[in-house]
Amino acid sequence: MASDVYVLAFDTSAAHCAAALLCGDQLVAARAEPMSRGQAERLIPLCEDILAEGGTAWADLSAIGVGVGPGNFTGIRIAVSAARGLALSLDIPAVGVTIFDAISEGHSEPHLPAVEAPRDHVYIAAPGAEAALVALADAEAMGLPLAFAPPGAALAEAIARIAIRCVGDAPAAPAPLYLKAADAAPARDAPPVIIDDLA
Repeated sequence: MASDVYVLAFDTSAAHCAAALLCGDQLVAARAEPMSRGQAERLIPLCEDILAEGGTAWADLSAIGVGVGPGNFTGIRIAVSAARGLALSLDIPAVGVTIFDAISEGHSEPHLPAVEAPRDHVYIAAPGAEAALVALADAEAMGLPLAFAPPGAALAEAIARIAIRCVGDAPAAPAPLYLKAADAAPARDAPPVIIDDLA
């Protein structure tokens, strides 16, 4: 990997806004801010802070890495749409990285990557099976130690390390990995009555 290749990666799939900058194999800067809302407003300023800390600019980037989930529905949409927009404007690839792959980055022992979900459930990616949402007890009974996502800054770094290996390729545009439907639903109120003024 060329030492002058810069990749910026970020993630908002959980209750954080996290970003990391790599130059080749070297971590230049990484930061995560805990937040349950407000990632849309904070993400780009945080990225600019990371770039400034590394003495780089948007134009120096060779690729963008982004966490595509699973996780918070809105948070995933924020990060993926930002990555796609930045990639388009900078004319560089955006690389979508699942949180499962980021968890497994640098993990040599057998494990079951797991992402916390509400109501004592977890998202898992069992070997040879499609990713799924299961009860925590069922995941623990599968016989492999569960490996959960590292703290935000380390998660963003793992995403960047996977993304930097894709520099020179032409990956598909990142897309959210949703394993369950959104909790929000359209309003079920009856439509308003329209009064005919001519009656």
